[in-house]
Amino acid sequence: MASSTDELVFLPLGGLGEIGMNAALYGFGPETNRQWILVDCGMGFGGEEHLPGIDLVYPDLRFIEEERHNLLGIFITHAHEDHIGALVEMWPRLRAPVYATKFAIGLLETRRLSEPGAPKIDLNEIAPGQRLKLGPFDIEYVPVAHSIPESNAMAIRTPHGLVVHTGDWKLDPTPYLGSLTSEETFRALGDEGVLALVCDSTNVVRDGVSPSEADVSRNLAALIKDAPYRVAITTFASNVARIRSVAEAARECGREVVVVGRAMDRVVDVANECGFLEGLPEFRSTDTFGYLPRDKVVAILTGSQGEPRAALARISQDEHPDIALSKGDRVIFSSRAIPGNEKEVGGIINRLIEQGIEVITDRTELVHVSGHPRRGELAQMYQWTRPRIAIPAHGEALHLEEHARFAHAQGVPEVVHGVRNGKMVRLAPGPAEIIDDIPAGRLYKDGNIVLPAGERAVPERRKLSFAGIVSVAIAIDGHGEIAGDPVIDAMGLPEKNRQGENILDMVADAVGDVLDGLSKAKRRDPELVENAVTRTVRATINEAWGKKPACHVLVIEV
Repeated sequence: MASSTDELVFLPLGGLGEIGMNAALYGFGPETNRQWILVDCGMGFGGEEHLPGIDLVYPDLRFIEEERHNLLGIFITHAHEDHIGALVEMWPRLRAPVYATKFAIGLLETRRLSEPGAPKIDLNEIAPGQRLKLGPFDIEYVPVAHSIPESNAMAIRTPHGLVVHTGDWKLDPTPYLGSLTSEETFRALGDEGVLALVCDSTNVVRDGVSPSEADVSRNLAALIKDAPYRVAITTFASNVARIRSVAEAARECGREVVVVGRAMDRVVDVANECGFLEGLPEFRSTDTFGYLPRDKVVAILTGSQGEPRAALARISQDEHPDIALSKGDRVIFSSRAIPGNEKEVGGIINRLIEQGIEVITDRTELVHVSGHPRRGELAQMYQWTRPRIAIPAHGEALHLEEHARFAHAQGVPEVVHGVRNGKMVRLAPGPAEIIDDIPAGRLYKDGNIVLPAGERAVPERRKLSFAGIVSVAIAIDGHGEIAGDPVIDAMGLPEKNRQGENILDMVADAVGDVLDGLSKAKRRDPELVENAVTRTVRATINEAWGKKPACHVLVIEV
């Protein structure tokens, strides 16, 4: 039973304002002592946001880190990186039990074992359809169709009502592998009474209904069958249904399957353990590729998003140690470029075409289908669940606001606008509304260090990439005399200006002039010398080049 001070709140820390990096808290209890569950703990990719030197982006979980004594558990909806990718890094800060399906646990363990020093996580297997009670929360895993096995929505029952957190989902009557999004199940939840629907917004700007995975499978089979030579197919490594459908098509055509890329190897190993690839011929290793006849091989590759170190990028540059393609071979992009990756993907496509390799994408053939609901599917979900409150989730600002308008049009009584990471929403009692702003943001994985987004390292790198750096070393003795000529070096600057004059010679002259203009007493003040030289160097280069580089001046007292 709920007391008069108990509230049910929703607090996203990632995934509302961007696609990816999903992390959402649900809290129950009085304002000063709520109990919490965390749904998903995902990451983003630094390359998608043009963060030089940053590989991965994590949600800033400082709020729940401080409240971790009240964190009852972490629930994983499915095994995509934007839902589980931050867990290995962030779990030591939270140390709550993690609940996930067998497939998600397999990928988490495989990832953990591949990272030296990664912590042993408290992982607890939960089956699709299972219910678990923790404190005031009664959580049910509700199977849904998506582009990875064992995807689930969460039915979260509390003393103040039922919340349906959809996770990533779509409607697919023929998913090829994995679960259906059951109309009967969601209608039953609607009949029970849904207080709030927190729903995927990724494809809300697209009309109609997504094609089925089975349609993609049939088309891929035809493209493999009529290919004259080698076929290479790149897709998201986690799309086990796509891997299976390609393998079955290859078997029908008498072709061997070669799996290429570490991420693909990891997923295949876990999928085999879970039985998702049962009955298929064993996949061949990459070192067999060159020995197989050109018309008897299908390669399934990583690199669908243009990742520079993934298999397809290396193959397109003829740098892969085991795999090479030839004129007349066929490459199929069974994927769609994530926003921000278009340039890198386009570069790979162009390099392949220049080599005479045929490239097929979803622009001309049905070789990929999204795992997220379009407007027609969203309308079905609202009809089934009939929520009192709608909170658009999983999207950028455009998707969230469009989804809010869409939910209004579906007749939802209360639609909460403007919910973003860090906005705490009270769902009950009373009308749904934003009641608090909580510190939220991003953390950057920089090598093996995790930095707060406000660290100066990243903006400094952007500046260096734009205008380079000049270093000046000056030796001054105790009497204020210059000991030898200043040493000047630069990186990222053009050698000469428009008139053909050497820019570093100009800098050297300017440094000499400013030092000569300082009295011996002023030269004995290193900070004064550094500031004067810095101003002069940047002004000189700006006049010669039109840009102001970073400048590092070192005054050595001898």
